[in-house]
Amino acid sequence: MTTYNWELIERLLHEVQNGADHSFTPRPYAEEHAAAKAAEGEQVENLDHLKTTATEYEKLLLDRGFIAPRPEEEGGNGENFVLTPRGSSLLAMIDSSIPGNDHPRELLDQQADALDTATFDSLASRAQNA
Repeated sequence: MTTYNWELIERLLHEVQNGADHSFTPRPYAEEHAAAKAAEGEQVENLDHLKTTATEYEKLLLDRGFIAPRPEEEGGNGENFVLTPRGSSLLAMIDSSIPGNDHPRELLDQQADALDTATFDSLASRAQNA
């Protein structure tokens, strides 16, 4: 069973969403994420591991169609991305600013690999119809 750091993925997706004018840099985002967690008094995992995980998530999100290269006409520079419809669905499911987001995360955690495209698409379509 594959487990994911949903808070880190949420942070990365928000950075993609707001990243028209700058390059996507997952390692610094992981560092900022860790600093924010530490400021809230939460225990932070090994920073080097978190940075590596963020880089791996970038590749996974791109390879599985949650993000795509940003088109030039939208400010794309070859180093930034846009959310795809699949990525927007994922962000909607895990967004911590939405009340009651714990249930979708729990549902995702129950899957063998929640970010497998077929698995995720099935879950997302059920969530939209609920």
